[in-house]
Amino acid sequence: MSKAPSLAEVLDLLHEIAPLELAADWDNTGLLLEPKRRRGPVRRALLAVDLTEAVVAEAVAWSADLLVTYHPPIFHGQKRLRSDDGRQRVLLAAIAAGCAVYSPHTALDAAPSGLAEWLAEGVLAGAEPDDIRPCGEGEFGRWVKLPRAVPFAELLRRVARRLRRSDFAVARGTGVGNSVRTVAVAAGAGAGVLRGCRADVWITGELPHHDVLAAVADGTSVVLAGHSHTERPYLPVLGRRLTAAFGKALAVRVSRADRDPLAIVRTR
Repeated sequence: MSKAPSLAEVLDLLHEIAPLELAADWDNTGLLLEPKRRRGPVRRALLAVDLTEAVVAEAVAWSADLLVTYHPPIFHGQKRLRSDDGRQRVLLAAIAAGCAVYSPHTALDAAPSGLAEWLAEGVLAGAEPDDIRPCGEGEFGRWVKLPRAVPFAELLRRVARRLRRSDFAVARGTGVGNSVRTVAVAAGAGAGVLRGCRADVWITGELPHHDVLAAVADGTSVVLAGHSHTERPYLPVLGRRLTAAFGKALAVRVSRADRDPLAIVRTR
């Protein structure tokens, strides 16, 4: 395609990648902002996990027409928009910039070849699974049976390669050995997905303290990589899927300003 796509054409592809009917009932997915002056061609799309002022500034500097943010920046009803509220100020900035904003969130988690499957593929490291299936209410996670057991340390190495990070919070299940055969994965805050899912290991971004204790007591080890650290590395994959459809007609970039709000600080 040599002609820049319309917003409707890009949205059709995003719906194909992550059908909105797969999203959780409580979620707020889809096109959340559509400034009137952005109803023309979409030449540049910027991808991010969160809509922040820094991300909007980057979109403005790059002349982006569309912002695809994994997390919806509008989640609860807004009775007013004021610049003295940080979250509302970001929305006002995006409107002023004329950027459309689209959020797939849990639809992308559940979709075939979406975020949950991408996490599961990282656990498999190229091997064919004995079994892989959706898990959790809404099927936003994946349960994987590896073709053969691997040492726990090897599983951590696979997760590190997939997420491009090496710092994890780990809790070993009570009475477990060193080998891992079954793994359940969920992006972001995985408690609602992983509760009740029997596996040797759970891998997610974050879990409440008591969910970790319950999992460990049941003999399940827990690996926590940080909420958005389980989501952000998928953005280049989404970018390639958009580029494959539209080629040079749509420039796609992963935001350089988008980052996790928390940092690990080591003191003496």
